[in-house]
Amino acid sequence: MSKEQIPDGVGRTAIGVARVRAHESTRRDRLFNDPYAAAFVVADGRRDLAVTAKPSPGLIAMVRHLVLRTRFFDDYLLAAAESGCRQVVVPAAGLDTRAFRLDWPAGTRFFELDMPAVLAFKERVLAEQGAQPAGPRTVIAIDLREDWATALTSAGFDPTAPTVWLLEGLLVYLDSDDVEAILTTVTGLSAPGSRLALTHGLGNRGRRQAPEPHAPEHAAAELTAVVALWRGGLNEDPVAWLDRHGWRARRNDRADVAVAVGRGADYVTSQRSFVTAER
Repeated sequence: MSKEQIPDGVGRTAIGVARVRAHESTRRDRLFNDPYAAAFVVADGRRDLAVTAKPSPGLIAMVRHLVLRTRFFDDYLLAAAESGCRQVVVPAAGLDTRAFRLDWPAGTRFFELDMPAVLAFKERVLAEQGAQPAGPRTVIAIDLREDWATALTSAGFDPTAPTVWLLEGLLVYLDSDDVEAILTTVTGLSAPGSRLALTHGLGNRGRRQAPEPHAPEHAAAELTAVVALWRGGLNEDPVAWLDRHGWRARRNDRADVAVAVGRGADYVTSQRSFVTAER
């Protein structure tokens, strides 16, 4: 019987993120340590953790973005849990291992949602590594275009308790209607005191006005397959959307994050940001 493997398409991007996290974890000045990332890469059939021998400027920019993104959300989620959000929900969790690798406060519970094939691969590798989560962890195999809210509550999620949500590296792969549906569901399940963190695309309108540095016409060859999967995300400013729907949202500039974690102002450009919000 063959072992579970990560599926093609968007599922493959999770391996790319794992390679970046595995490589960063080997640095003496690493911004985080993911002890399971390398195991995912090896289980996918690769032994070389280096991103590429001679990375292009576009690929370097993407790797740095992923490194900062990981560290920023690590810190944000832990701070939210310490403030009382003891439910952590990660739709489209991919190969995220924060439930295993971070020092969570007692009483934190984790819910991870993703496609069945992605979770089958992930759970196999974690079991082979003997990984143990910091608290109760529930995985829900479901397509986010289905009724995932019912699946989540049926699995023990409490919509009356403060929750921290993470939408990391997801929304750019969806069109605006699908993003709005997810954000609407998250909002409906979020009690007062809940928090949200997300990355976002520029939307179709934003792409026409100001193409991203890694849009197809600017992308390195290594990123072509990934960029081809992008759908743009929300067709309006996510901060404006969240503010209009009962959240208090803000942008967190990547360049500021780079300085805060010691990588320097020139580590990334300030053209993109991470969005956080509170209810």
